Amino acid sequence: MTVAAPRSVWRVRDFRRYAGADAISKLGSQVSLVALPLTAALTLHASPFQVGLLTAAEMAAFLLVGLPAGAWVDRMRRRPVLVAADVIRASALLSIPAAAVFGVLGLPQLYAVALLGGVCTVFFDVAHQSYLPSIVGREDLARGHGTLAANQSLAQLAGPGIGGWLVQALTAPVAVVVDALSYAASALLLLGVRADEGRGEDGPGGHDGHDGRGERGGRRLWPEIAEGLRFVAGHPVLRRIAAVGALTMLAFGLWSASAPLYLVREIGTSPGAYGALLSAGAVGGVAGAWLAPRVVARLGTGRAMYASAWAATVAIAPLALTAAGPRLLVLPAALAASGVAATVFSVAQGAYRQSICPPHLLGRLSATMRFLMWGPLPFGGLLAGALGQLAGVRVAFWTACGAYTLAHLPILLAPRIREVS
Repeated sequence: MTVAAPRSVWRVRDFRRYAGADAISKLGSQVSLVALPLTAALTLHASPFQVGLLTAAEMAAFLLVGLPAGAWVDRMRRRPVLVAADVIRASALLSIPAAAVFGVLGLPQLYAVALLGGVCTVFFDVAHQSYLPSIVGREDLARGHGTLAANQSLAQLAGPGIGGWLVQALTAPVAVVVDALSYAASALLLLGVRADEGRGEDGPGGHDGHDGRGERGGRRLWPEIAEGLRFVAGHPVLRRIAAVGALTMLAFGLWSASAPLYLVREIGTSPGAYGALLSAGAVGGVAGAWLAPRVVARLGTGRAMYASAWAATVAIAPLALTAAGPRLLVLPAALAASGVAATVFSVAQGAYRQSICPPHLLGRLSATMRFLMWGPLPFGGLLAGALGQLAGVRVAFWTACGAYTLAHLPILLAPRIREVS
């Protein structure tokens, strides 16, 4: 008996549009990852604590609306949420170069744009994760997640370099325009997706029916949120995945606030070289995205998580040795090596958690995991700002490197993870 080869997800028209929108949006976001903090640091001469506060403002939304976003998204069609989030983010970002042109740009505006963009990102990410099973089906989730991971890695490869060059050539506020245009392009592509999202478990209202009182079909919002929390809290593997994500995002918050100041201000790296270093470090993510579906298929999601967690821990450890001169090359080498492992881990855990989740809980699972994983990120930014202000930017940078090294311990210390049948 001949077994048919699996159909490529790229033959699905809706997936091509969905993945294309994802790729364009992520590329622009990586440009802003360089441009926004450098706008504060170089254009507005912000202090370490003010740069940390900017990072905190951008990610505070995961604490403010992270949990209800999942229940709201489960009540709605996902595509309109995605398009609206893209349009609002594009408009908010365009206000930055406009204000710079008229000479009225200040830190309060950056904080406001970061906070509004963060709220939109919460809703976009929850709807984006929940939309994928409607497009490719559960049997293709690993390949679908692998494609999204490849988009992230390619964006990390090209985006920071482009952002650094744009900051150096055109100034940081103007570089933000690229991110705004990427969100607009993403919205246009998503308008062409026609996947049937199905119906929720609550009857003919599907995702659309509201009664105006925070209820739908007799169900209240907060009990639905609690249902998502109970699902994660009651599953030992999901708890450990959430812990890894929380530690990683704490480290990322520390890194986002301290790395540009340490590399650009402390050791004199130019904005262009800074972006190029981050891009070089993203090479590993591209390799990891290619490897991830193959590793998961060979080892299973549980063993793939263990193996990639060990590899990520060993690879990221030398990052703290980064300094001026030849030791500057430690940064892209450590980021590239850890990027391979971290991407494999991300794909494995994403496929695992969506495989075990009932369809009607997908939005709440995504939101709950995002809340638990990303919630510590603003605290990382504030901690980096405080450490940079009190003990120096170098100490804040070393703290970020140490946090990254310890991030995968919850999985490494776990008992064997049973595979999903």
